[in-house]
Formats: sequence, structure tokens, C-alpha cells
Amino acid sequence: MTDTTAVLGYAWPLVVSPGEEVAFHLSSATLDGAEATLLRVRCADPDPDGPGLRFHQPGSPVDGPVALRHQPLRPGSCAIIPDAPALRRPGALSLAAFVFPTAPGGTAQTLLARWRDDTAQGWRLALDSEARLEFTIGAGGRLWRVTAPRAVMEREWIFVTASYDPASGRITVSQASLDPQAGRDTGGSASAEAPAAIAWPADTALVIAAHALGSGAAPRTGGHFDGKIDRPRLLSAARDEAALRALAESLAPPPAEPDLVAAWDFSRDMATDIVRDLSANRLDGRLRQMPMRAATGANWDGRTTQSTEAPELYGAIHFHSDDMHDAGWSPDLRLAIPEGWRSGFYALRLRARQGSDDPVESFVAFFVRAPLGKPRSQLAFVASTATFLAYANSALRLDQVHAEAMLEGLITLSRDDVYLQEHRELGLSTYDTHSDGSGWCYSTAKRPILNMRPRGATFNYGNDTHILDWLEQIGQDHDIVTDDDIHRHGAQALAPYRCVITGSHPEYFSRSMIEAFDAYQRGGGRHIYLGGNGFYWRIGWHPTEPHSMEIRRGMIGLRTWEGEPGENALSFTGEPSGLWRASGRPPQRLVGVGFDAQVFTRSYPYAWREPARDPRIAWAVEGIDLDAPLGDFGLRGGGAAGLEVDRVEPTLGSPPHLLWLATADRLDYGGVPTLEELRTLHRGTMGDQNARVRADIAFFPTARGGAVFSTGSIAWACALSHNGYDNSVSRLTGNVLRRFLDPSPFEGFDSQSRSRSDGSI
Repeated sequence: MTDTTAVLGYAWPLVVSPGEEVAFHLSSATLDGAEATLLRVRCADPDPDGPGLRFHQPGSPVDGPVALRHQPLRPGSCAIIPDAPALRRPGALSLAAFVFPTAPGGTAQTLLARWRDDTAQGWRLALDSEARLEFTIGAGGRLWRVTAPRAVMEREWIFVTASYDPASGRITVSQASLDPQAGRDTGGSASAEAPAAIAWPADTALVIAAHALGSGAAPRTGGHFDGKIDRPRLLSAARDEAALRALAESLAPPPAEPDLVAAWDFSRDMATDIVRDLSANRLDGRLRQMPMRAATGANWDGRTTQSTEAPELYGAIHFHSDDMHDAGWSPDLRLAIPEGWRSGFYALRLRARQGSDDPVESFVAFFVRAPLGKPRSQLAFVASTATFLAYANSALRLDQVHAEAMLEGLITLSRDDVYLQEHRELGLSTYDTHSDGSGWCYSTAKRPILNMRPRGATFNYGNDTHILDWLEQIGQDHDIVTDDDIHRHGAQALAPYRCVITGSHPEYFSRSMIEAFDAYQRGGGRHIYLGGNGFYWRIGWHPTEPHSMEIRRGMIGLRTWEGEPGENALSFTGEPSGLWRASGRPPQRLVGVGFDAQVFTRSYPYAWREPARDPRIAWAVEGIDLDAPLGDFGLRGGGAAGLEVDRVEPTLGSPPHLLWLATADRLDYGGVPTLEELRTLHRGTMGDQNARVRADIAFFPTARGGAVFSTGSIAWACALSHNGYDNSVSRLTGNVLRRFLDPSPFEGFDSQSRSRSDGSI
């Protein structure tokens, strides 16, 4: 068996144009070298029943031996405030914050600290391994510690304080439950002896949700906290709990207060990595590893679910001990993309052998885009980078208790699956949950991604390359456009192309992306959608961090986790997240079909409907037997309709003049409808009894000579190569593509809605 994990890496930037540079950040814990080869990817799926792995080797300066070293991953988010004179004031101090622990106990977790772990100097407010609040100060090799009498509770807001009073020689901690109903009150306080004077360390950062392991402005950190922190305060005086509570509850503490060292307000600049200090000292800091912002604070009262409406209610940050935004690896290879290279899916292949062990073959994927406004073809294929990132390093099959029931079979683990199970420090997908049970809402490309590369999991990236393979097989030139570029540049990224293909699963779309496709189609563009479950989730892209996307799952849609109440707004944009359907733009309005069901047990053929015999669509079905099933074959379940499927639905916006050409409406008991399709629960909801569980093929013309063709199935792409590419799925797709590239208008259609009697829905 080929070893795919002995070498790992990531390319940065993930997407480049000819003339731009890409760097490869590599690591190996077992190898000191490998043979590197730069490849353009034609097919990334090693399935022996399909085309197999197919690459083009253009030849590049990075081809050849490359030295490797081990570069560790250091997960865990926190806020780091660089050392400053105000933090070194001698004498008394007090600190306070609202805290919402999500995984207390087991290990110690730091809440707020100006502490050096290497010398055990400074002060540190933390939860100990038994989930009790603990305040420690240290100097000269001595430690003074006080611990609260009762453990905190999981997922309950508490107000915590700590103080050091040299005048009395005491240190104190206190905690107060903010919702003490039903015996949930864990309030209490404790004090202990402390020195009459102490020298705080120099060159030590203040850290929120962790503590520094050493000195410097950007130290390594440990003791990471799982949970939310809201309105932390720091004073150079010993204050009691009541005074600290009043200061923390004030949304705008008086900055001229002479004892106020810092008052951080996390509701400011939520789309950035900056944490703002409202005190006169301006002790702003930066976040590490992208914890979740736009989180409800201790004062959230349910009056709004949008952080933009009342940002003062969203003054918390949810930190996680396993957050992973940036691996921080140093680059090992750099390549300036030659001007003459084609756009496409690319990968750096790394081969080696470990003694008598299995051969090593690992890949680092990236994309070469077509330069904006400089098309080399009339056709563009859209790389669904948002979807690839949403699924990046998914451990869903391993972590979800219903996975085998959903798949109706035993799970077979790949080498990548096993590695990911043992190395959660890679950071998981937006389908997974953090170690504290909360959902991953961010995903970034600055880390190794095991399932976005050749030989990786077949879903998404691998399936999409079957379309690339088919395009090359039929000799059709094409450009690659990435969807995050569509987000940044809008409709102008699509405008140069007569036809655009979206792949097997373009599920995640920002508002800019949806509007770009809408404008493209309204302007006469032609769109071939060769997938299922597309245009489904509403996401945000980070305004300044490339290739970083965000999703909030909300309380509707086919989801694997739900956020805290009130946390459905995107921190990157302030917009609502969730389903596009819930935002009034269901997929049917754009491409005629929309997600209605999963079917992982097997895949099925389509049956032709009467509109397929309409003379206006004869060009699409030329050479195809309309009395025979369509797509009773394929690499994903033995059919062209499967995995996740879409249907025509006029009530959700399928155009009235749409031609509903074919349907796979007998998906058996394995056809499970999406949750938003269920108004009530009853036994007849599965595909063996529910006619709304189906995959539909649809065509409709649009304004100015444009048109849309949709297949409504993820499995479609993996049927194209059947029988040496000589099959009805390939023929239909080819007929449509040739006609969509032909600029002549579609005869027999007008701009008015047509009745059902003339072949429309």
C-alpha cells in the first residue's frame, strides 16, 4: 500500500496566476528527502475501475531532490498582547472577565496570564485539572496559589476575578454564576497568603486563553482554554468583586481611570485578528490560530441573532485548544509559474522509499487560475475551492455515530483516515466538531489538507477531476477559474467565457459568488451544472486573509452541528449564514434544481421524460436512445444519479419555461430527504415512498441568449468515463457543451413563461 502521509505539505498561495510565485511548505517526521515533481492533474482518482491517476508533467525548476525536515503543528488559539510598560507596573493588580467554559477539567486551562512557563514568573488565572478557578503568582523560584472551593460547570456563564493586594499580603479569587437556577450556583471565593512585594517579569507577553512558554512579543503558548471569554479587565489596584463586576459590565469603561490598565472589547473589529483595548494605554493585541468571533457574550439576551444589530451583545470570543488556522511552516521550495502554463489543477508529487516499507507518494495541491480578463478558451471550469475548504480534513465518517447506518455498510479506512484520527492537530473540516463539542466554523488553506489532493478521498476534489479528464479526452480546451476569485472579482471573472461549468459539488457560495453567477446568466452566459447539492450553504470569505472561509450551520439544513443560539451571523461579513434557501435564494432560482436528498446506498439511472422529445431540445439528445435508461452505470454506486441529488421544484423558483428532461425518482429506502424538506415526520419520507426524493435533469434558456443545463447529481461526473467514454452520460454532456459553445440563439424559446402543455414544468 502506498504511504500518502510520510510527507505532508501545503502550497501558498493556494491559487496563483502565471508569473506569480507559489511556495511549498513541507514536513516529514521520518524522511530526510524525497523526489519532487510538479504535475498538472488530469484525474486524481486512483480507482482501478476508472481512468486512474493521470497527470501531465510540464517540467519545472523544482523537479528533483528536495531536503525534508520535521515541522511541527501547534494548534490552540489565544490573544497575545505584546509586553508594554503599563503591564509592568509594580504592586497590586486585579483582573476580571466573564467566562463560558466548554470543556473544563482533565487539564489545566489558562484564562488570562502574564506568565512565563519556563521561569514560573508572573501571574496566571486559570482553571486547574479539576475545573477549579486558580490564581497563581510567582517570582524568585517561589509560587503563591489560591484555588476556588468549587469546580466551574460546563457551558455556564460565570464572572471570575482575581486580585493581589501587597498591603494585606493576600491573593484572592472569586466566581459568580450568572444563571444560578436549579442549583447551578457554583459561586464562591477564596484567599491565601501572598508576598508583601513582588517583581513582575520583563519581556513577557500578556496572553488571553493561554499563557506564554517563554519570552518575546510572539512566544509559543500552552495551557489553551476551551470556551468563551467576554470583556476581560486588568487594573493596577486591588479591587473587590463588586467593583470589578461593575467595571466589566460597563461597555465603555472610563479610559481616564488611573488604575485601569486594560479593558478589552472583543465586539470591535470582529472581522479581523485584532483585539481592541478601550483603556488609555491602548494595549491592543492579535489573535493566534483564528478563534471564533461574533460569539454571544454573557449579556446576550436573545433580542437579536445578528451581531451587526447589537455588536455589544457579541463581545465574546470562543477559543479552542485545537484551533488551527496557520501551520506556520517555513517554505522548502518556491516556483514562479511560467507564463505559458495552462491554468488547471496542479500538484507537487513527492516520492520516496522508507527502507523495506511501502513506497511513499504524497501530493500537495494548488491551482493555477486563468489571469483575470485574459481568457485562453471560450470555456471555464470553476474549481470549488470553498467546498474543498469546507470539507478539508473531514473526520466525519470517523466521528459521526450514524456514519455506517447512513452508508449502509462498514467503513473502510484509508491511510489518510487513520493518520487524521491520530493527528487532529492538522485541523478538521467545517463538518466536524472541536474537542469541546462546538463546530468548526472556519477553514483555511495554510495547513496540510489530506482530502484535497490526488489519491485523497474521492469526494469533491477527486470527483471534479473526472470532469477535467473528460474534457481532455474529448479534446476540449478550457480555463480554470476558482470560486474565491469569483468572490473577489465578481461577474467579470466569468464574463469572458461563453460557457462555464460548475463541478460535482459546488455547495458553498458567498453572496458575491451567487450574484456573479446570477449576473453572468442574465448577461447571456451559459452555465452547465454537472453536480448535486450545489449553491446550498451561505458562507463568507475573510476580508484580508486569502483562502479562509466561514460557515455557521444555524438551525436548518442537513448539518452535523449547530452553533450556540444567536450565533448564525458570519463574523467575516456580519451577514446571516445558513442555507441560501433561508435567505430567499434557493438553488432552483439559479440553476433550476436544488438539493433534496442523500442516497449513499447505491446510485441509480435516470428515466427520460416526455419533454426530452421536444424538438427544441433535439440537439441535446442526438444519438441517444430515449427509451433506454440514462446512466445505469458509474464509479459511484453503479449509476449516474446518486450521493446527493437535486430536483426541479417550481415552488422554490424553478423557471416556468424550464424543460424537465429526465428524472431518477425511485431511489429506494436509501434515499433520505434533507431536513428542510420535512414539514412533519412520518414513515413515508424515504425514497421508496417519496416522489420528492429524486434527481432531475433540467434545461432552460435565459436572457440574451444564455442557458442553463443541470444534472442534479454528484455521481454524474463519475459516469463520464464508462465504457471508454462511449456512453449516454458522456454523449448528453458533450451534446450540451457543443451547443452551449455555439453562439447561435436557442430556437423556439421566448422570454415569456410557457405552459405545462408545451413541455415545460
